[in-house]
Amino acid sequence: MTLRDTMDVTAVGCLAAAAAVAVAAVALPAGAPPARRRALLWTACGLSAAAGCTLLMDVLGLLFGQGVDSTPGAVVHALGLAGAVVLGAAASRGRAAAPGPPGRWIGYTGVLSFLPYVAMKLNWALGGTFAGIGGGEVLEASERNGASGPWLALERWGLDPTALLALAGILLLFCLIRPWGLRLPRWLPLTPALIGVGTLVPYGLLGLAYLVPAQLGALPVRPGDLPSRGDTLAVAWIGYTAFAGYGLALLAATRWYWYATRAAPVTGGP
Repeated sequence: MTLRDTMDVTAVGCLAAAAAVAVAAVALPAGAPPARRRALLWTACGLSAAAGCTLLMDVLGLLFGQGVDSTPGAVVHALGLAGAVVLGAAASRGRAAAPGPPGRWIGYTGVLSFLPYVAMKLNWALGGTFAGIGGGEVLEASERNGASGPWLALERWGLDPTALLALAGILLLFCLIRPWGLRLPRWLPLTPALIGVGTLVPYGLLGLAYLVPAQLGALPVRPGDLPSRGDTLAVAWIGYTAFAGYGLALLAATRWYWYATRAAPVTGGP
């Protein structure tokens, strides 16, 4: 069984477990404590989000013409994220909007988390060397790994697609926490935000959880396209820290925007 097959089976298992826990929450008697029902719904939400945590990779593959690794897997990921949104909304029903303005730490955390990642990617795209590999070798690795024509074209122009997406993610973050974002139709920023949260938070945190014992030598690390184990770990720390840090900031921003716009949606105005 390949790694992709293992991930797909795991996603199906998480989705099935989420459905079972959600049914248990609905089946609670009317007199059951609300906190128990909310706990079950949040558990189901987390399991469903785990099933959809690689949906962003499927979306990016479609955007850049690469397709998806597995159509059934992509369907499961989409169902997982949709279920997480529905279950999260049900678990938070009846709660008041988040009080006051969003914390400034949200913007700082999102930007600072992505800066090293963007710098690394742009350095490679412009022909520089980092972690024992140069920009030309990165481009060759992308070609060898089946990157699409648009993806390779951007890399040849010195514009790494993932760095551009990181900058778009920062723009989305500020859209959620700045007043001008409240003037947009509610679904417009929430759709990519929910996909980002459901993907980046579990992906980033699980990646960091793996890197700690890997750094200590307790777990294996495959160098892949990089020349050594140490180079692979350096790149992995930068990547997973960016995904986890930005993902948590996006989660906080999305939560604030969700409650703020639900309480008093604003879709127009000067």
